[in-house]
Amino acid sequence: MKLTDIFEETYFALSSNKVRSGLTMLGIVIGIGSVIAMVAIGQGAQGTIQSNIEAIGSNLLIVRPGAQRGVGTQVSSGRGSAQTLTVEDAEAIAKNVPEANAVAPEVSGRYQIVGKGTNTNVSVTGTTPDYLAVRNLQIAEGSFVTDQNIRSLSKVVVLGPTVRDDLFGENAENVVGQAVRIRGMEFRIIGITAAKGGGGFGSQDEMAFVPVSSAQKFLTGSDSVSTINVQATDASVMTQAEENITALLLERHRISDPQLADFSIMNQSDIIATASSITETLTMLLAAIAGISLLVGGIGIMNMMLTTVTERTREIGLRKAIGAKKKDINLQFLSEAIMLTFGGGALGIVLGWLISFAFAYFNVLETEISGASVFLAFGVSAFIGIVFGYYPARRAANLNPIEALRYE
Repeated sequence: MKLTDIFEETYFALSSNKVRSGLTMLGIVIGIGSVIAMVAIGQGAQGTIQSNIEAIGSNLLIVRPGAQRGVGTQVSSGRGSAQTLTVEDAEAIAKNVPEANAVAPEVSGRYQIVGKGTNTNVSVTGTTPDYLAVRNLQIAEGSFVTDQNIRSLSKVVVLGPTVRDDLFGENAENVVGQAVRIRGMEFRIIGITAAKGGGGFGSQDEMAFVPVSSAQKFLTGSDSVSTINVQATDASVMTQAEENITALLLERHRISDPQLADFSIMNQSDIIATASSITETLTMLLAAIAGISLLVGGIGIMNMMLTTVTERTREIGLRKAIGAKKKDINLQFLSEAIMLTFGGGALGIVLGWLISFAFAYFNVLETEISGASVFLAFGVSAFIGIVFGYYPARRAANLNPIEALRYE
């Protein structure tokens, strides 16, 4: 039997009952579309999470204080809230750790900022000029905290755009130079940061920045810092930088046992790797759940083909009586099953793309369609056509021509 004859007969066989063929294809369409859409959503979520983590800084190591544990103690209390890190620790890291490109100590707390007839409660961060580089922050107006501000204990503040809008109105102009009050003390505005948006670690648009020395003297009343941000020179040296920082701080704090360290270091690359692993697992779970509908669609194809074999028993007997071989009958019914799955697969790809596009267009979730997921889904549809079409095709090919001709 010629290939063109097979395609022609397959087309006529499927088109003779369009409603049944369409409903059978629908299972494959929904299955393929769901798989592609779920994978696209999962990969989009992974990219969004990764970009949010990277937005807090490039090649970032965050050193946080933690209460020192005593002998036999299993839980470290006060992790992140203890007062075990100082500005001198940050200066020592900048001086003695060659992998550190920039170091910015940080003192953070929530305070009420009062403007002219307005007020807002925001996170106020005392820091140094290196904070801009470490946290990928840009200045839209004015300037950032300077070393001179730190030495002179200047009462100056840099506002995030959201804080500016809350105090002076949306996109207010000529804000630089005006004064606000923090804890009853007047601070002069010297700059506005560029809008950056928020991530899982909070939005820097909703923060205010003051010199670290001013924050310690006028706001916290403590010489300690809440965080030391370290930007490594390159992603490849982050692990080495972490080891060197650990060794340096253990020596400075006179701690011989690393298990008793009164600080912890958070590695940005570890966070990204962990988040990526979680989202990959969730993506696989979503795809597996969507894949169940593919199995249901395959069963639907088998059911239709078995019904078709029963309906066309006399036709099969007549074909075999005039010389058709088993392989011809087998190939005929198998091609019908494959045609259904290929058609359903093509429509499913379109459906999956439309769902993914709709999610992204209406800002529900970021999506990312990969060629691998499309090829995988299409390959699975072809596999389903062969697997679930094989048994009905073989059953048709093994029919006895005499009994088939007698079939009513």
